[in-house]
Amino acid sequence: MWGPRIVYYAPELHRSFVYYTNNFYLSAKDIALLYKYRWQVELFFKWIKQHLQVKRFWGESENAVRIQIHVAIITYCLIAIIEHDLKIGRPVFEVMRILGKSSLTMDSIHDLLKPLKEAVKKDDGQLHLDFKFD
Repeated sequence: MWGPRIVYYAPELHRSFVYYTNNFYLSAKDIALLYKYRWQVELFFKWIKQHLQVKRFWGESENAVRIQIHVAIITYCLIAIIEHDLKIGRPVFEVMRILGKSSLTMDSIHDLLKPLKEAVKKDDGQLHLDFKFD
């Protein structure tokens, strides 16, 4: 069974929010603040999934989750530094994808991340003949 219905008016947004809770001790403002913080946590985990490529946690303990998040953040920062210093001009997630797929190759980072030249042209499906007249 649901508890009390809490209505909170946010003056900065000129909007009312309605919450149902089983907490009888907190004020409406505190309940709204808890939901706001919960939304920030949801956005943080969404960012982790999208940018750090953490799809699931390998361990179940708090320490294991912390270690995995810290390693992912450190990896992201190192790749962002590489992208910045080498002036690659590609998004960090693309650099992460390239480095992740080529981790067993012997190519240098410069060769892996150099911009694609005109050697790779878009194939429009048309036959192009290069006739040279002397």
